[in-house]
Amino acid sequence: MSRIITTTNEILRGVVGSTAHGTGLEGQEDRDEMGVFIEPPENVCGLTTIDHYLWRTQPEGTRSTPGDLDLVMYSLRKFCRLAVKGNPSVLMLLWLQDYLVKTTLGQRLIDLRDNFISWEAGNCYLGYLSSQKKGLLGERSPKVSRPELITQFGYDTKYAMHALRLGLQGIELLTHHHLSIPVSEPARTLLTTIRKGELPLVEVLRLITEAEDTLGHLVQIEVREVDRRVIDRFLVDAHLHYWERMELNAILMDVREKSQRQI
Repeated sequence: MSRIITTTNEILRGVVGSTAHGTGLEGQEDRDEMGVFIEPPENVCGLTTIDHYLWRTQPEGTRSTPGDLDLVMYSLRKFCRLAVKGNPSVLMLLWLQDYLVKTTLGQRLIDLRDNFISWEAGNCYLGYLSSQKKGLLGERSPKVSRPELITQFGYDTKYAMHALRLGLQGIELLTHHHLSIPVSEPARTLLTTIRKGELPLVEVLRLITEAEDTLGHLVQIEVREVDRRVIDRFLVDAHLHYWERMELNAILMDVREKSQRQI
């Protein structure tokens, strides 16, 4: 039921992850998709909420293999809550070049993206970056284990690449108030070089620390804050607009069914 509700009411969906960033290696990546849907009235005002839906080719807890699909669908309300906090994975959906699904409401959400840029977003990027740096240093356990990369290169090159990417994108977001998806050059080539294990860990850590310091400084001097009133107005308007259309479609369907029975 959750899958039917989320996919039939989606307003935006695109390919995210390494493929979208342009940092994936051919034939070695899974397919990550993210979408946004409008919850029906009963799931907002009723007892049963559906704020997200996950679907994976592989069972939960099993690593995805090349070609597998990982799909996550967020309700518009949950998506905006995560975006307000500056969640990097969520924000990137608003800067894709192409979309699998994009309705009028989906475009309105994209048009709202500048409102999610703030010191809080930069701080979120910084937090993820610092956490992954600790993982590389062995100070915390990473969520995903890639022993084959550690055996081959001496460290998890994909994990390291994502750590630096977060730093570079956080810097871009606070400096230019924009995200380049895919990652622009020369950063993309640098990240791919790390992904291929062509840089020693000591050099990668130097680059990550440099990005961490720069981003930390930008967060300190950034004064922009999210105007939550703008987000709230959009959420209310989007839901009312969508529900009115749902009601109209239900009425038209009922009329068609009655007409067919009379024939």
